[in-house]
Amino acid sequence: MTRSRKSAKAAGQRFETAIADYLATHVDDRIERRRLNGSKDRGDITGLKIHGMRTVIECKDYAGRFEIKPWLDEAAIARDNDDADIALVAAKRRGTAKPGEQVVFMTLDDFIALITGVRPEGGPS
Repeated sequence: MTRSRKSAKAAGQRFETAIADYLATHVDDRIERRRLNGSKDRGDITGLKIHGMRTVIECKDYAGRFEIKPWLDEAAIARDNDDADIALVAAKRRGTAKPGEQVVFMTLDDFIALITGVRPEGGPS
């Protein structure tokens, strides 16, 4: 069954809310789903800090194959628009609706920043 634009949007909003609520419960209760901000995307999830570094999350509930490069590119734009330090993509795994079983994609520079608290010099902005 093919999704309509309306049903895809609703599924995306449910996924964003589930991820934000799960993170708020297990990490920091200030994490929440971001409301739409107009033309400058600033990520779907806000309020997450890792080593004091602001982190944005783009959420993807997509029925097809993972589209990692465009999703990471979108997350990087959101990171820059939000003046954040780290960008992540949370993607829906087929076959499970449990938030803790979803997958996260990031660049190696974002992974280094997440682990060390310092974004590598010369890495992509």
